[in-house]
Amino acid sequence: MTKKILVATGGGDCPGLNAVIRAIVKRASQEQDWEVYGCKESFNGILKDDVDIRLLTDENVAGIHVKGGTIIKTTNRGGPFHFPVKQDDGSWKIEDRSALMKKRLENMGFHSVINIGGDGSQRISLELTKLGINVVGVPKTIDNDLSATDYTFGFQTAVEIATECLDKLVTTASSHSRIFIMEVMGRDAGWIALNTAIAGGAEVCIIPEIPYDPRLIAQKIASRYQKEYGFCNIVIAEGAKALDGKVTGTDPTAIGDCHIKLGGVGDKLKLELQALGIEHDIRVTVLGHLQRGGTPIAYDRILATEFGVKAFELVKEGKFGNMVVYNHPDISYVPLEKVLEVANLVKPATSDLVRTARGVGIAFGDEVLCNK
Repeated sequence: MTKKILVATGGGDCPGLNAVIRAIVKRASQEQDWEVYGCKESFNGILKDDVDIRLLTDENVAGIHVKGGTIIKTTNRGGPFHFPVKQDDGSWKIEDRSALMKKRLENMGFHSVINIGGDGSQRISLELTKLGINVVGVPKTIDNDLSATDYTFGFQTAVEIATECLDKLVTTASSHSRIFIMEVMGRDAGWIALNTAIAGGAEVCIIPEIPYDPRLIAQKIASRYQKEYGFCNIVIAEGAKALDGKVTGTDPTAIGDCHIKLGGVGDKLKLELQALGIEHDIRVTVLGHLQRGGTPIAYDRILATEFGVKAFELVKEGKFGNMVVYNHPDISYVPLEKVLEVANLVKPATSDLVRTARGVGIAFGDEVLCNK
């Protein structure tokens, strides 16, 4: 009897998603009586009134590992436990369609589900597991904020893109004696900003885990200028906080979206520096979705492929309720409960990367470096 696997990609898109999908399909094709289906827009494809899923074969996944995005689409809105339904009067109502999802999976003959996504997606994986659905998780996020795995695919590509952009800003900052503030993604984790700042040679790195004092950043900037000549490059994470501990962003407006939209902290820092009397020309560049689009680098293609193969093998072995992880040098798995216990955030007091950054003179807007 044919066993059917439903694959979903949830949350923001990420370089390497297609490589995971391809690996699952190609590994399954080596076994008899297995079929892989893609669910459109995370689980929306099976939750909608008009079910939208597609059979995935060796032929239609050929060559997709080099492409960004996901061929089965993704979304960070809705989900089986918070599905938005438009009412006759034009208003929206949030419904729990998890029981409906389970029934449809059973009626359509699905043996199991592989859910590819970040912390939000894996919370859904855990809840679906509690309902008795056979689920295997695959970690995906450019933020690298899942502590159960050394790395998530997509992160290295995001750092590569951000570093290339910083390289370009360094030359124009030098040419014009300007201050450039480059805002990068990462939400509550500073990994993209920290790695980019070191790789690109920034003078200042501001991350969510170290609240910054704009006065100390202004001091660092002053040290970079001899009379009117000099320049300074600042990498700031979108989730960075000043001493008041508040993030910069806007409340969600889209139906079914419950995530605050981080952004604007680069402009906020610019205003803070100008208020402190910084007269040098300050420019802000927000990379935004450039970091999560486009072709994945080789590292992420390889890691994503390893994850995809391992995910299928966990399904075949009946090891459900787990998420694939990379713990160097092994591709292994951990229970979904363990995945969500604690986020993978930068630990300033013990991080070798923070120590390295301070060692090459990068300021974080705190007292530590400025007292050296």
